[in-house]
Amino acid sequence: MLKVNNIETWYDLIRALHGISFEVKQGDIVALLGSNGAGKSTTLKTIMRLLYDLKEEQPEKGAIEFMGERIDRKKTDEIVRMGISYVPEGREVFPELSVLENIMMGAYTRKDRRGIKDDIENVFNHFPILKDRTHQEAGHLSGGEQQMLAIGRALMSRPKLLMLDEPSLGLSPLLTCDIFTIIRDINQKDGVTILLVEQNVNMALKYANFAFLMENGRIVRADRPEILREDEDVKEFYLGIAKETSVKGYKRYRRKVRFR
Repeated sequence: MLKVNNIETWYDLIRALHGISFEVKQGDIVALLGSNGAGKSTTLKTIMRLLYDLKEEQPEKGAIEFMGERIDRKKTDEIVRMGISYVPEGREVFPELSVLENIMMGAYTRKDRRGIKDDIENVFNHFPILKDRTHQEAGHLSGGEQQMLAIGRALMSRPKLLMLDEPSLGLSPLLTCDIFTIIRDINQKDGVTILLVEQNVNMALKYANFAFLMENGRIVRADRPEILREDEDVKEFYLGIAKETSVKGYKRYRRKVRFR
């Protein structure tokens, strides 16, 4: 479905992505994992062409294909129309608009009124609490409710691929579980493929079908969650299961992933 091939993205003189390649298969939930500054969010923004305001078009090198068609030089609105939706980190709802108005903003490319009405009901089926707050200003919602609203808004374009940037950021453990359960439902019931960026590695590995680990703009590991969970380095440096030799092991592991 989505193929990223050897892309490089730069911020002025700083190379943020070092020739990364990966594939997202239709129907999967795929996780991009890593620490702050690893390049996860930059990867999503590069796919969505949200870095076009820089001096050079991004990605500077490489190619991105969606459903067999190159999208790395298309405009963001064209990519949305092709079937990719993006929920940014921090949710970014319109605080002075109502819940319903925010949801409707996700359908700005559509003209089928009946279909839009049906999709609003589908959003409310996934997020019943939003139906109870239809006319409430989005800025008065809790963080978890705003995250639900941002996801619901993204669903209104009827995406084939939904990209989520840190969906659990700032949420309580209970709300995080709720959000990930809904993400799985969107994948299984609506047939939407999911690509998510997440620092909560344990939660992401619980729900994903496949995962990529990123460090310093490079993909350093790619495997199924059940295999990554048993990897000693992943346990120590991503799941927080420390060893007595953690200091020495940390230096060794960082050298390994940076220069692999």
